[in-house]
Parts: sequence; C-alpha cells; structure tokens
Amino acid sequence: MTSAAERPVNSGANLTSDSIPQDTHHTDHLKQATGVYVTVHGHFYQPPRENPYLDAIERQPSAAPFHDWNERIHWECYRPNAFARILNDQGEVVEIVNNYEYFSFNMGPTLMSWLERYDFEVYQRILEADIKSCQRLHGHGNAIAQVYNHIIMPLANERDKYTQIRWGKADFHSRFGRDPEGMWLAETGVDYETLEALVAEGIRFIILAPSQAQRCRPLPTDHDPQPEWQEVGGGQIDPTRPYRCYLKPSNGDQHNSRPYIDIFFYDGPISRDMGFSDVVFNSSHFAGRIGSAVRGDHRQSQLISVATDGETFGHHKKGTEKTLAYAFRGEFPKHGWTVTNFAHYLSLNTPTWEAEIKPATAWSCAHGVDRWQDDCGCGGEGGVWHQKWRRPLRDALNWLRDQLIEVYEENARLLFNDPWLARDEYVQVMRDRSPANVNAFLSRHQTHKLTAAEQVDALRLLEMQRHALFMFTSCGWFFEEISRPEGTQILRYASRALELAGDVAGVQLEKGFLKRLALAPSNVNVFRHGGEVYRQLVQTAQVSVKQVAAHYAITSLFGTDKTNSHPEQKRVYCYTVNEMDYQLQRMGSLTLAVGHLQLVSEITWESESLVFAVLHLGGWDFHCCTQLFTGRRNYTQLKEKLFISLQQASAAHTILAMTQLFNEETFSLQNLFAEERHRIMRLLSQETLTRLDQLYTQAYRDNYGVLMAFHRDELEVPQELQVAAEIALGSRSMITLRSLEQDITDSILTLNHIVELEAIATEAKHLHCRLNIPEGKQILEQLILRLLWQLLHDSNGSFATQIQCLERLIDVSYQLNIGISLHQSQELYFSCLQSQIMPLCLTSLGNQGDNHQCRQLLKLGQKLAVDVSHVLSQLD
Repeated sequence: MTSAAERPVNSGANLTSDSIPQDTHHTDHLKQATGVYVTVHGHFYQPPRENPYLDAIERQPSAAPFHDWNERIHWECYRPNAFARILNDQGEVVEIVNNYEYFSFNMGPTLMSWLERYDFEVYQRILEADIKSCQRLHGHGNAIAQVYNHIIMPLANERDKYTQIRWGKADFHSRFGRDPEGMWLAETGVDYETLEALVAEGIRFIILAPSQAQRCRPLPTDHDPQPEWQEVGGGQIDPTRPYRCYLKPSNGDQHNSRPYIDIFFYDGPISRDMGFSDVVFNSSHFAGRIGSAVRGDHRQSQLISVATDGETFGHHKKGTEKTLAYAFRGEFPKHGWTVTNFAHYLSLNTPTWEAEIKPATAWSCAHGVDRWQDDCGCGGEGGVWHQKWRRPLRDALNWLRDQLIEVYEENARLLFNDPWLARDEYVQVMRDRSPANVNAFLSRHQTHKLTAAEQVDALRLLEMQRHALFMFTSCGWFFEEISRPEGTQILRYASRALELAGDVAGVQLEKGFLKRLALAPSNVNVFRHGGEVYRQLVQTAQVSVKQVAAHYAITSLFGTDKTNSHPEQKRVYCYTVNEMDYQLQRMGSLTLAVGHLQLVSEITWESESLVFAVLHLGGWDFHCCTQLFTGRRNYTQLKEKLFISLQQASAAHTILAMTQLFNEETFSLQNLFAEERHRIMRLLSQETLTRLDQLYTQAYRDNYGVLMAFHRDELEVPQELQVAAEIALGSRSMITLRSLEQDITDSILTLNHIVELEAIATEAKHLHCRLNIPEGKQILEQLILRLLWQLLHDSNGSFATQIQCLERLIDVSYQLNIGISLHQSQELYFSCLQSQIMPLCLTSLGNQGDNHQCRQLLKLGQKLAVDVSHVLSQLD
C-alpha cells in the first residue's frame, strides 16, 4: 500500500480521471487575452560541483544516502516533477503529470548537463514538456534560458556579460531546438548595462522581483504624450501586467525609437509565501492565495505570476510537486484561469506600460548586489559571523581575471583569428568534446593549421577562460563563510585557471593571488583568512598527472587479469589511459605491478607518458611510485630490477629498490580519488565482513530458541542477540537477492527464491528485526521494474507464471520492510494503462479467457497503487 508520505498533499478531494479538467475549456483564451492567466515560474539550478581536474562530481558525504547533492535533489525534486502524482483518497494514482508542461521554468545549463548524463529519461521529459507547451501555447515554450554559470551580471565586466548570455543561448538552442525568448538572470541581478547586452543578443523579456522596479507609467500616446511617472521603489509596482523598459538614450535617441526589453515583475508576497509558508502544501489553499491577487478592475486580462527556486517543490518542501500537479490540472482550470507562460502572455498582451529599474539589484539582497561583494549582512548566520571576506575575495578574483585576460590575448591571438569569438563559441566544445567536434571547432577559428602542441595550448587557453568564468559563480559569496564548500569550489576553479596560465605562458600568478586572498578574513580560526583556505582546501586537492597514473596503478590490482601482449585503453575520469605495457607478479603476500602508460586529457588533449610501480603489501598497505617515461631501454631495466628485488620476498627490499629507481614522491591508498578509494576499501573489507556474517549467522542459529523465548514473553532482547539476528537475516536476504538477479529469466528458480524471501520476511517480523540492506532495496526495485517491463512489452513465457512472480515479489518487498519505492514501476504501468491495458480490456468483454487475463493485469495495477476502478467498472 502507499505510505503516508505518499498520500495526497492537494485539496484532499476524491479524484477520478473524469473529474480532472482537460485542456479544452475556453481555448480562445490561448489566442486572445481575456480573463485571468497564471504563471508559476521555477528557477531550477545547481552550481557546477565538478572537480575542475577530473570533470566529475566526487562523493559528498553531507548528501548521504545519495552520492552528491545533485543526485539527492534530483530524486527529491527534478524527477518527482517530471512524474508528479495526482492521488485519490486511497492513495492510488489517478494521473501522472509532467509539471514541466505547465511550469514556466529555466533549467541552468550546468544542471542540464548533469541531468543529461545521470537520468536521460527525466532529461527527455523536460525537453518533451517544452515541445508540448509550444504546441499548446502557439509556439511559445515554457523553457527560458539562463546566464550560463550563474554569475552576478552587474558585477561582471562587459565581455563576460556577453559570453554568459551567448553561452546560455547556445546551450539552450542545442537542447530545446529553438532560440530562447526570455532569459533568467542569476539572482535576478540586473543593471542597465546587462539589459543592453540582453537586447543586443535578441532576448525579448526577463523576470524580476517587484522591489527592483524604480518607477513606471503608461506608455506615451497621442492623447497623453507625457504621462506622469509613478514611483514604485518600495515594491509597489502592479505585477499583473508586462512592462517595457527602454535602454538609456544615446545620441539624442527619440523615446519610441530606443531599444527596449520587456519585463515581468512577479508577485512578491505570494512568491515569498511559496518559499516560507505552508501555502504550497494544499492546492486549494494555493489557488486561494493566487486568487487573492486577482484585481477586480474590469481589465480585459491580467497575469498572476509567481517565481521561486524550483527546488522548493519536492526538495525544500516534500511532496509539493503533487500540489502543483493538481493545481495545474484541477484547481486553476476550475477557477477558469488559463495556465500559461511569460512568452505566450506577451504574444497576447503587448505592454502598454513602461518601467525603469533601480541601478543594480537582485532578488536576494536588500542592498542591491552587495551580497556578492560586501559585508552587508545578507546570508549571515543571525549576525554571529561577519562577511568581511566578500570584498577582498571579489577584488582578488577580479585581479586574477584581468591578469588572465592579458595571458589570453597575448597567446590566443597567435592561434585564433578572433580570440574572444573563439571563447564565445567554445560552448559548442563544452557540449561535445568528441575529437571530430573539437577538430571542427579548431579548424573554424585557427589562424593557421595548428600543430599538436598548438592544439593543446589552444584548448588550455579556452579552458583557462572557462574556469575564469566559473570562479565567479554566485554561490561562492552567497553564505556566511569563505571556507564553505561553495567558496572553496570557486577557489578551485581559480586554481585550475592559474595552473593553465602557467602551462601555456609560464606566468606565475599564484603568489599575487594568495597575497590578495590573505586580506579576506575567515570566521574559522583554523583558516584565519582566504589564503589559508586556499592552501589547506584548494592546493591539497590539486590533481597532477602523476596522481592519475598512481590511481590507475593501484586500481589495476583489483581489475581483471591482464597480459602485456596488447595495449589496453581505459578511462580515469576525463583522462584516456593507453596501457603500453603491464606486468604483474605475486610473491607470497606481496603483489608487484609495473607498467607504462600514455595519459591523454580529453579536455585539453595534453598527453604524458609515464612509468609506474605499485607494491601491495597486503591489507590496506600500498606503495606506489610514478615518473616520466624516459625510453624503452630504461623502462625495461627498471622493470627487470624491480622484479628481481621481489624474488627475495622482502617488502623492505622491494620498497628500497623502488625508492632508488624512481626518486619521486610516493602514493598510497589515501592518494586515490575518493570514489575508487572507497570501492577498494569495500573490496579489502569484504573477506572480513563475510567472516563476521558467518559468525553472526552461527550465533543466531545457536540462539534462535532463546530469541523466540524473549519475544514470546515480551522481554527486552539482549542487544547482542538482536544484532546477530538482524545481520544474519540481512546477509541471507542479500545472498537470495543476488541469486534472484542471476536466475530472473527462469520462472521456477525465481519462484523458489521468492519463497525464500517470504520465509526471511516472516522470520524478521516475528523477531522484530529491521533489515539494513540498501543494496537489496535497489536490487528489488530494479527486478520488479524488469519483470513488469517483460510482462507488458516482451512477454514470451506463461502469463500466469509471470504475473504470479511479479505479484509475490511486490508483496515480499513490502513484507521485508526495507523502504521499497515502486515509483518507476508505477510510472511504467500507468503509461501502458491507456495505450495497452484498457484497449485489451475493452476487446476482452466477450472472451472469458482474455477477460480473466485483463482482470489479473488490473489487480496488478491495484497492487502498484494505480487507480483502475474506472476500467474494472466497465468489466463488471
């Protein structure tokens, strides 16, 4: 059954699919501006979290049980909004709504890149939602673009403003297949220079907070050529209409000939309530709050628009994606309101008012844009910590940016016809780093046919500029302390940019950068200032090519068997590893591997030829050395000496030989990148854990009767015995589930494994055991999804046996009480309900055999908590 957490958070009405209004009411409202229109805008964004050396997000323990915060928020927000449930009073699914079809939304490019890699199904749902909204709203899609990596535009120099807009536009077009009409500004940070850049790049509208308006008035007409300005600086602007904002005049421009951009000011009070009250926990309450903003002044049409972080719906406020689904499909249409987006409303309602904005403002700072440059108090921890570090951090990064401009212009002009055009178009490479695409890019921009070394320098320079932009990501200043992960992350981008500048031009800028960072005082005593934050948290996280080689060397001991008869190609994050030679020997408890690698960066194409030797002394003890390859003769001699030293079966002797031959820094398990280090730690622990499982299982078996007696007499069970029972039953469950994975195509073996799981579940219930098997939970969810897919799409066995296996597996999943989620199976079943199951049921009315099969399918739907009552009623 559906858990309490999955129950409706909407109005609580008893819903059926017939009671949900379809998009057929007053379709003329989509063609001419009449009535009330509602737009809910979600600003979906995650900052770039990738390690700048590896181009991958490393595990973030604070996001547990998920791998990182992107993944956690995805499962709490991005995916639930792509498959938002409308439930009835029994907690059964009446409809699954893609909220992105109704949201106005921007999805930050760095987040979209991650989604494309991590969950392509949700990524496609977002793209499809924009297509469907275009079809519904006469060519105006819900999606708008975003400045690329969320920099505060008023604080950026002119060139960076344009690059952020151009990258955002290009990324948007490559995904959505159309040019964006609107653009979201990071933190809605805006000034007139930003507006000029937006207009120059063809952006038609933006969305701002009402507090960012200075004054407004009706547009001049023949009847009233000089309408009076109304001061609205206190957030008093009417947000129910769009406004035209003209750029500052130059060269005596006439008012009506000046360039302009249209602005929507969202409803501030409702938007605040969405983030900070319970208004979005109930759809009728939400609709009531929207309705309170409708103005009864008899205008032909008006727009009620609200805007907030998209993560509000599901991440910050659990389950509220259901509120939105019911509001979009039920509550808003019930009031006669048209759900639209800004571009569509603008097509129906050309602005008749104009507005002027304040000089430099944002939606999350009461002091303009000081949150990203000064100790203004915004983002502080109740006044406990200062933000005096903000200005020195901004100054240090501005200094570094300007130094990198000199490096870029001096070196890039030798390689690119137009260095800054190359930077603007580099986003095409950031989207697709395939050799063919990179070569095509370089061919378009190169001043001459570049040599291999020049190609590497060209890519290094462009990467340097990419990191120079990423180091201004707004999150670095948003909170109260420079040493937080957000501040550390932008300093890591700065560090990588510094390193690339040194690689290309030989300049040493780090000392000057550290001097300026030292002026940024930290609130944390162990750091004291930004320079120490950089030394302790940034420099220690830098990754050298030798560390990549050491990572490969140590992990190679835990891979498949190798031979040195042919080269192998593998990947270590963004490096391609060509294994030119590899040899491994064991002597007692010692294992020695020696190899020759060619490492190639997939980002900058730089390559390095290295030699490594790694000695595993057993357990957690590794000794690894690397150095540059100096020729096959030297490598052969080195390899021969090392394996001769191993023959003495002395760890000390072999380590001494390695030290003499390499004369370089050594690496151990601790130097591995965290992901692989944790994998190897689990492998090294497996034998011990298996032995412990056996001991606990024996203790459980020996004391089973004692345990039962304690439970029978309702006495407190000794902790040692209870723990033994839980570990033993958990271990038994995992053994059975792994066997089930292997035998899932064999119905008889599958049923046998299910019987065993049922016995385990019964035993666990009697003994009040809580099974801690997160891996088992994932296995069960995927097995149920796989069996359901086979039943619905690829059934080649006995229908009765297949459905019996599936039903019993679902039942036992709940009986094991391990927090099973069948959302993906539910989504699969629901998608087939209309397309396959209902037509089958309608054609089976006169056939008893088909009718029985149809009833079994519908019973399965009930087990998956899908409302099939309307189909069952037609069979009765």
